[in-house]
Amino acid sequence: MKQFYKPIAFSIGLWLAAFCAISQSAQPAQSYTLEQCIEYALKNSVNMQNALLDQQIASAKVKETIGIGLPQINGVVNATDNTQLPRFFSRYAVAQNFNPTLNIPGLTPNDVVAGQNFFQLSNSLNATVTANQLIFNGSYIVGLQASSAFKDLSYKTTNQTKEQTIQQVIKAFYASLINQERLTLFESNIARVDSLLKNTTALNSNGFAESIDVDRIQVSLNNLITEKSKFERLQKLSIEILKFQMNYSMDRPLEISGNIADLNIDQVLLDDYLKDWDVKTRPDYQVLEVNQRLQQLNIKNKYFSALPVLSASGTLGYSKQATKFGDLFSRSLQFQETPAGTGPNKLYPFSSYGFTLSMPLFSGLQHSYQLQQEKLKLQKVNNSFNMLKSSIDLEIKQSVTSFQNSIQSLEYQKKNMGLADKVAKVTKIKYKQGVGSNIEVVDAESSLKEAQINYYNALYDALVAKTDLDKAFGKLLPLYSK
Repeated sequence: MKQFYKPIAFSIGLWLAAFCAISQSAQPAQSYTLEQCIEYALKNSVNMQNALLDQQIASAKVKETIGIGLPQINGVVNATDNTQLPRFFSRYAVAQNFNPTLNIPGLTPNDVVAGQNFFQLSNSLNATVTANQLIFNGSYIVGLQASSAFKDLSYKTTNQTKEQTIQQVIKAFYASLINQERLTLFESNIARVDSLLKNTTALNSNGFAESIDVDRIQVSLNNLITEKSKFERLQKLSIEILKFQMNYSMDRPLEISGNIADLNIDQVLLDDYLKDWDVKTRPDYQVLEVNQRLQQLNIKNKYFSALPVLSASGTLGYSKQATKFGDLFSRSLQFQETPAGTGPNKLYPFSSYGFTLSMPLFSGLQHSYQLQQEKLKLQKVNNSFNMLKSSIDLEIKQSVTSFQNSIQSLEYQKKNMGLADKVAKVTKIKYKQGVGSNIEVVDAESSLKEAQINYYNALYDALVAKTDLDKAFGKLLPLYSK
């Protein structure tokens, strides 16, 4: 019977898997703008999720540090069965005072004997509650300040992660958007060359064009179709890269929406960036500032650790003893004093309180050398400031140069594309009127295609340069994050 059901179960499993696959593939592709892609990435990328978790960890760390200064209360219940009590050594005369029935022939009063059960029974029960309260500890005060700085560091690091995520998503989105635009342009070029091929074929049939003219145009058309297929695959790959940067499900379809004509790449904004530039707007600089503050607190903590530590403590408990372990729990617990002879079955209270003042006096110069190490670490952090400032200055100069070059190149390539398009149209008209050659038409189409490729390459370079410029001047977060 089991063998009968196995094929059926297997078939049902295959059917369900196929149904799920078909349902998934049938899902309509969701369209995202650049802002929506960034918003999605900031919520779902693994790096951002980990950065937000680090914020929660830092918040919990602050509360943990605060808890050190709050009362520490512990409760302990201990039931012990002493199977063999320790011996008490005393003179024979003293032992007889505790146990009058003790009689060991041949011993003098000054002889030493070892006895048991002089002072306690073999089973005991103790229940205690102990409270400790820190009154003064310099390291605790510094620890509170450090925990707050550590929390601030987690937020600054999150901003740095945001900036990196935004930069990656923008570049991936622009690559997909430009490829998408180029595919539209390929379709237009293919339609135009296909129309030219049909006209030339008709002219050849009527004896007004040679067959080699038809072949040349056919070669151009085939090349365009081949390049379009390559760009279609490249576009799919660029979408997958964008999904990866967003942490978008690779199995779900994704489309992007946007118009290249709406992209604003203005040379004027560079003047505004230079005018309002402040290195403190950079997230990496802010992270280093918090690290410097933490190191300063480390030095302060080393100084404070040499101060006295004052704390208070108190203990409240109850105890009981019995000759048998089970008798510890045999009667109801009563907390009042009892007459002599009935004590072992009762719980007796005890309590204590006190203050502790501790102060390090000499540690073999360890404290001095530890303080020296922390000061040297602070010098390293200060050196990192100088290095970071130089690195930022170099990054700004590089981004400004790249931006200026890309803007200039984009302007020229846009003009070249317009001129190439004009030449292609005029050449085609001349060819139709019989005053131009087929070779001129093919060359003009090839020049137009090359001009278009150069334009879109320059456009992508300009968009990337603009993104790098925004990052260098610390503008990505204000521009694209809420």
